[in-house]
Amino acid sequence: MSSAAPRRARRALTGSYLVELPTPVTARSGDSPLHHVRAALDLRLRAMLTHDPGTRSGADIEDLHQMRVSVRRMRATLKAARPLLDAEWADALRAELGWLGGSLGPVRDLDVMLLRLRGELATLPEIEREAGEVLVGALVRERVAARAEMMAALEAPRYTALLESLAEAIRAPLPARRGDGAQPELVDLVRTEARKLDKAVDKAVENPPDETLHALRILGKRLRYTAELTEPALGKPVTRLLKATAHLQEVLGDHQDACVAEERIRSLLDDLGEYPDAHVVFVAGRLVERERTRAEAKRGEWRDAYLTVKRRVADV
Repeated sequence: MSSAAPRRARRALTGSYLVELPTPVTARSGDSPLHHVRAALDLRLRAMLTHDPGTRSGADIEDLHQMRVSVRRMRATLKAARPLLDAEWADALRAELGWLGGSLGPVRDLDVMLLRLRGELATLPEIEREAGEVLVGALVRERVAARAEMMAALEAPRYTALLESLAEAIRAPLPARRGDGAQPELVDLVRTEARKLDKAVDKAVENPPDETLHALRILGKRLRYTAELTEPALGKPVTRLLKATAHLQEVLGDHQDACVAEERIRSLLDDLGEYPDAHVVFVAGRLVERERTRAEAKRGEWRDAYLTVKRRVADV
């Protein structure tokens, strides 16, 4: 075997065969905000490429999860750093990352739902587990179709072009915003996202609807991803903020997962027709009740988690 063969094998395992990358970009505390953005994009692109082969093979569903997270973090970085960047360039790149995220999302969501549903069914008596397998089977069939669409996207020239655009972005300084005005500092990016979260919380009623909590989750996630961008420059205060935002995201994420699971179980039941099997209806009802109980429990936790975030932002 030639010496090039092991290198090709390693590149295939990490996805780096898809695009040529420069030497990893690193950022230090004294570097410019734009350089920190470039380093963040570099880090997330390499993570995405690392999980590309596993996403394709499907051997471990965690690869798809991590690939999707990398895409989301790059989109969040570009959104948070938009005041620093050429807006047209940043928006175009975000749009293509949005397309990729939309291609990965349905399979990941079904993976999560299948894990959740199978875990719940495992706690039920055998006769109820058998009835519940009807619901599982419907999700499995849906996942097969979603995975075929995802694989088509990963094989498409559009995906290759996106990788080239991202690689090109990290090879040289990023295109800066036009104009003579002063550029915001990294801490300003964090505070901007924090203010958006604060305003949304202020508008929320005492017992907000599920949709409002989901919107707060998204804003909290954007704050977290923006903070990740600034951590190399701002240090321990941001590290503490990241811990707080991770907890908020977990609480609101658990609430959203329960809401989505309840909705999906109801829709699966509806898809079985006008007269579904009574055993399946009974099991679906038990599962819906569990998910509603979980969602309500999380409603009692999110405000305290948010207040911790607010205190950590004040320290940055």
